[in-house]
Amino acid sequence: MRVSQVTREGKYAQSSVPRQLVYGTMVYVRQTIVRDASSALARAVCIATRYSAVRRQFGSKKGTLETQVLDYKTQQARLFPLLASAYAFRFVGEWLKWLYMDVMKRLQANDFSTLPEAHACTAGLKSLTTSVTADGIEECRKLCGGHGYLCSSGLPELFAVYIPTCTYEGDNIVLLLQVARHLIKTISNLGSGKKPVGTTSYIGRVEQLMLYHSDVQKVPNPDYPGPEVLLPSAFPCCSARLLVKPLAGDIPCPFSYHLGHFTVVSDLTSHDFAEDWLKPNAVLGAFEARAAKKLVACAQNLSKFTNPEEGFQELSADLVETAVAHCQLIVVSKFIEKLQQDITGKGVKHQIQLLCSIYALSLLHKHLGDFLSTGCITPKQGSLANDLLRSLYSQVRPNAIGLVDAFNYTDHYLGSVLGRYDGDVYPKLYEEAWKDPLNDSVVPDGFQEYIRPMLKQQLRNARL
Repeated sequence: MRVSQVTREGKYAQSSVPRQLVYGTMVYVRQTIVRDASSALARAVCIATRYSAVRRQFGSKKGTLETQVLDYKTQQARLFPLLASAYAFRFVGEWLKWLYMDVMKRLQANDFSTLPEAHACTAGLKSLTTSVTADGIEECRKLCGGHGYLCSSGLPELFAVYIPTCTYEGDNIVLLLQVARHLIKTISNLGSGKKPVGTTSYIGRVEQLMLYHSDVQKVPNPDYPGPEVLLPSAFPCCSARLLVKPLAGDIPCPFSYHLGHFTVVSDLTSHDFAEDWLKPNAVLGAFEARAAKKLVACAQNLSKFTNPEEGFQELSADLVETAVAHCQLIVVSKFIEKLQQDITGKGVKHQIQLLCSIYALSLLHKHLGDFLSTGCITPKQGSLANDLLRSLYSQVRPNAIGLVDAFNYTDHYLGSVLGRYDGDVYPKLYEEAWKDPLNDSVVPDGFQEYIRPMLKQQLRNARL
């Protein structure tokens, strides 16, 4: 009733309150959903990472211990991008909160100039983060093998509770179409001299971006010792942790994470890979060019239709992909911006840099077709990015447990026997099994009365 009324005669009438104020609550709820996406994904990743360190399978030689599942590249390639995504969504969620506060201050002064961008950002990022998180929770359940399907793993309930977020507060596909409309409107306004700002500022450089070709190249450097590998220390002695000598003293925890201590260890192996992909400008350039070129292609195709709405309907699938490219660019850029801030704690910033590179390059690998078809990168550059990605997995591996411990989740909050902090998984799995009412007796109720007589009766062949 704040912005509209119905009279006693049944007539609809708008009030004098600006209708734009309605979007304030919508923006608030959606930015909260983005932050919650990070928490939900972090829970699933924490469970899967800890269990992957405890679980050993195959690879045994002459009676030695079998290989930790977390050491398999297939496990790392599926798990570590999700770990990086949990951090990325946390950072973009912090930025969205700031954006919401800024919008509310402006609304109080009757300044609605930033509201369209805030609406587009929260709509698109709500869609992107909840979709990735829902799929990520399910992937973490698969990463835990058969035990991941147990209720006691905590993952089935987490998945069932979380997946409605893909629908409430706006269906994810519908929200992406709203973002696409905002992008089409933004690029259409370039002809009138209206300069894009904020997250769409790159569209103002669309002419340059249309000519963009990545200059990443393979740089041989035999003297390069390789990036520092930081091993977590000061962790309790348990089967899920690497045991190294703890550091003395306390180190401040950055941005509300409980990241603990890290010890610097040099990787003396000589590397020969595309170091340029570690440069923020190289990554941002590729993602901006991809988003801009896909947007221009959609705008050109839309111009061929006499009826814009018919064209929008016909090209809706392409527009959704364009909106996703734009939203991924936002997350990558905000992740990079976070790294430009001071991050306390020895070795912590380097670990976050590794996760940032993993997040960006895993997206590049996943959407390699986009980057190649738009001419942003060459097949060779894509191959170099993939080679670097494998190297980054190896560098994150020693700190994987420390990076999930940094979320500081209690065992009670996780609600998972697989993700226990002490790594004592299998005795607890056995205890949980005995809590099932079906295990109260050796022979389940009803077997003697119904099942046994059926098994003992004389079987007869059917008349066919």
